[in-house]
Amino acid sequence: MTLVDRATSALVDQRTAVVSAAQLALRRGRWATTETTLSASLADGIARLVREGELRGGDRLPSERTLATTVAVSRGTVVSAYARLYDDGILDRRQGSGTRIAGTAPAAARQAAGRGEALYALPPSSLDLLRAVPAISPRAVAIVERHRPVLDATTAEADPAGLPNLRAVIAETMTADGTPTTSAQTLVTHGGQQALSLLVDELVGPGDTVLTEEVAWPGLTDAVRRRGGQVHGIRLTPSGIDVDALETAIVVRRPVLIALNPHNHNPTGMQTSLSVRQRIADLSAEHGITVVEDRVLAHVSFDGVTPPSFAALRPDAPIVVVESLSKWAWEGLRVGWLRADPVLVRRLRGLRQTTDLSTSVPSQLLALDLFTEAPELRREAATVHRDAAVAAGRLLRAHLPDWRWSPPRGGLCIWAQLPSGSAAAFARHAAGFGVSVAGSAQFASDVDADDHIRIPVTSAPRVLEAGMERLSRAWAGYDGQKGAPLL
Repeated sequence: MTLVDRATSALVDQRTAVVSAAQLALRRGRWATTETTLSASLADGIARLVREGELRGGDRLPSERTLATTVAVSRGTVVSAYARLYDDGILDRRQGSGTRIAGTAPAAARQAAGRGEALYALPPSSLDLLRAVPAISPRAVAIVERHRPVLDATTAEADPAGLPNLRAVIAETMTADGTPTTSAQTLVTHGGQQALSLLVDELVGPGDTVLTEEVAWPGLTDAVRRRGGQVHGIRLTPSGIDVDALETAIVVRRPVLIALNPHNHNPTGMQTSLSVRQRIADLSAEHGITVVEDRVLAHVSFDGVTPPSFAALRPDAPIVVVESLSKWAWEGLRVGWLRADPVLVRRLRGLRQTTDLSTSVPSQLLALDLFTEAPELRREAATVHRDAAVAAGRLLRAHLPDWRWSPPRGGLCIWAQLPSGSAAAFARHAAGFGVSVAGSAQFASDVDADDHIRIPVTSAPRVLEAGMERLSRAWAGYDGQKGAPLL
């Protein structure tokens, strides 16, 4: 970041919501024009900061006298600028509380359906290339079939945080993976999705900003929007998220949470380099901002290498790790967990009591058995999906040679860019050929990108081949340049 960018970090004291007169003065050169009065220029500059999200409802501006002295204008100029902003509804004046940016946080947005809903809207006669759901492996089936739960006093009552035995095993497994963890740092959930939802419910309020990748899992972004929060996406590079842009967004947008899926990213298959991972962890520690690392796909790496978690890189940072058995054991079991500071775990345990009380005890007991063969299950999941991605890539090259994509290094999908046209329009067109796919709109964080299609590699080979053939026929009859089917 430049020095100017870094100066922005002190524009508003995040603890008191007081706006710095000195930082406003640094903008003085940008505001001065020869086409308008100084007061109008000052008012326009403050209004722009509000529009761009640097100033928010409730932020307290400097007094008229203080700002006038700092900006080197008359007090009357500031009085006039504030009066104009007040008339425009941008400022609010209350006796004893000074001049503040008007508006309270917006009410939570209640949506009939989020972006993720489209991933489950499968017509009965359509081939499913919507969902990336791995099949249960033969090894996992064998574990399930021989499972004989031990029921005793320790399993009679369901704890909102999870069975003590399972929490201990999770802690041991994460420690062995390189992230030192205690049972007090773990909370068992109904899959990784519930872990994300609980965190959003606890940490995000109406009007708060959450940073994530420019395309992200809709289960996260929908949860934020349902809380009335705002999602801002940061562009992705071949090495992971653009950390310079991330740091700038931290400074300018003052997020309450950063939520990332850095390894075998859904939907792109991207892997974040170690240097970028380290810088993300450092930013969390330096700015005191909670970072949630979604690692549900971290073990589905085609080279068999699983990087250390952010929490392992900076134990002093407020980092939460979310994991699940879904991608390497059994999607249908719905057992996940999070690793966080024990204080946050206790808060989430209390929140859990107002939702579903606890995770199913039989599911947790079965998870204990699956953990006994976790290394083998993980290796098999990576191998199976590596081979599936290679096969899907061959089909994609054969049937849709002009689509652009990079072979994924892990995960469950191929992220393919259309040569032209609208992904949403093509998905609707393809449905007429009996195949359902998801486009960029289901995954875009805050800007509606519309040029990629996600191809899951998890379908049975015959379904994947038939689906690719139907996509090929649909593409041949689609006028991508105009975004409409050929007549």
